[in-house]
Amino acid sequence: MGADLFESYVGSIIGACTLGGNAWPLLALPLWLAAAGLFSSFVGFFFVSTKEKGDGWNTNLGALMFALEKGMYIANGLFLAMGAVIVILLFGADSEAGWKMYCCVIVGLVSGMAIGKGTEYFTSFDYGPTISIKDRARTGPATVIIQGMGVGMVSTMMPTLVLVAAIVSCNALAGQYGIGLAAVGMLGTLAISLSTDAYGPVADNAGGLAEMAGLGPEVRAKTDSLDALGNTTAAIGKGFAVGSAVLTALSLLAAFKHEATRHAPLDFDISDPILLAGTLLGAMLPFFFAALTMMSVGKAAAEMIEEVRRQFREVKNAKGVTLLEAIKIVTANGSISEEDDVEPDTDRCVMISTRSSVKEMIGPGIYAVMTPLIVGFLVGPRMVMGLLSGCIGSAAMMAVMMGNAGGAWDNAKKLCEKIGIKKTEQGKACVVGDTVGDPFKDTSGPSLDILLKLMAMVSLLIAPLIDGHADWDYWYIGLAMLILTIIATIVLMQQGILTWKDPIPPTEPAAPKTAEEY
Repeated sequence: MGADLFESYVGSIIGACTLGGNAWPLLALPLWLAAAGLFSSFVGFFFVSTKEKGDGWNTNLGALMFALEKGMYIANGLFLAMGAVIVILLFGADSEAGWKMYCCVIVGLVSGMAIGKGTEYFTSFDYGPTISIKDRARTGPATVIIQGMGVGMVSTMMPTLVLVAAIVSCNALAGQYGIGLAAVGMLGTLAISLSTDAYGPVADNAGGLAEMAGLGPEVRAKTDSLDALGNTTAAIGKGFAVGSAVLTALSLLAAFKHEATRHAPLDFDISDPILLAGTLLGAMLPFFFAALTMMSVGKAAAEMIEEVRRQFREVKNAKGVTLLEAIKIVTANGSISEEDDVEPDTDRCVMISTRSSVKEMIGPGIYAVMTPLIVGFLVGPRMVMGLLSGCIGSAAMMAVMMGNAGGAWDNAKKLCEKIGIKKTEQGKACVVGDTVGDPFKDTSGPSLDILLKLMAMVSLLIAPLIDGHADWDYWYIGLAMLILTIIATIVLMQQGILTWKDPIPPTEPAAPKTAEEY
């Protein structure tokens, strides 16, 4: 998430500066606002505090959430105050255009906060959407999956309406440059927003370390209190990332149009077949990209499960006790002697995870970079506009749906822990939902934010090369890139990276039971 949000942060500044053109106040405004936001975030850090005690699940989660939000509110207020001073310095106190730009910054900042609050509603177990998933678990895992998908789909409505209102209002105030400023405003206090997002995994790991170290229940009560908010803050960060990605990609799209029409005007009518074809292609890409990352998680998980099963059977200590036997001893007795203990080969598990994460990203990376290059040179800048438009709309909806559905599934399981039904069939059904939700919210969803910004950035980089050119002018270059992409795909298929095959080798079917065994 840090890389995703930082990419949006830099991309929003680049987009706004590009749209600012040669006017130095318009060029300086995004940079000065970014500096003001960084300083404001430093000040906001000192206001994050709480008087709540570590009472585990009985802690007031709303009070803990306010402890984090308090620092963000202070940082945002200071950022707006410094932004007003910057506008006066650059444009003068009487400049109507300057104050309209300042309003765009406010709109962006408020939109980010609104998207975060909407995400909190759909993912926190204090509210109806997540509670409904827990209730559906009474009838099994299938209804948990169905309800979670429904919650994720419904959750797209609120951020979409917020983004539409922000885009329309900023365009009315200051045109496309105003939309770029809204993205800068939304990400102005990124430093403290990203810290809030990082809080979740830090608290989660603290609880795991306390448990492994065998610390007392009072320590675990405190870490449980902190961890209770982890999934909600992470989901808020993901919703914030989607909103900022859309505004950033939109400003980069406007910058691409600006750069691609410097020497000759081009017609970008959405009813044009070329633009419509690009829109359809762009709308398909997020589904393809999400499918690749989702299946990559499945393959890596299968390899990890097979390795764990192997270690259960084969890893032994000096006395010949297997890892599985040692686990059974600990489960039965609560502890195990040092001579009977068995150390698992954790290094191999880490190696499988890291190797898979790098290897499986080769394909998505190639397609994300090469698609705008192929479309831009094979057809032309008009189809690139359609490609980016379709990708922005489709990727935004999928990213919100996946992030919120995954967070809701995860917190439904947490709710089962809170009310003490984790070991029941209802709790086990929620665990299945959480297992499905992890690749949704941690892999495929966040990757779509990067996809739409990466494609927009690549398109902006090639804009001077296709500036003012009609369709099919550079078809031979695009055809060469298409052939290279096909060759790369064939190589990835031969290497087993792009494949339908199961990484776990097939096992012999069990022999049928005899009459005596029955």
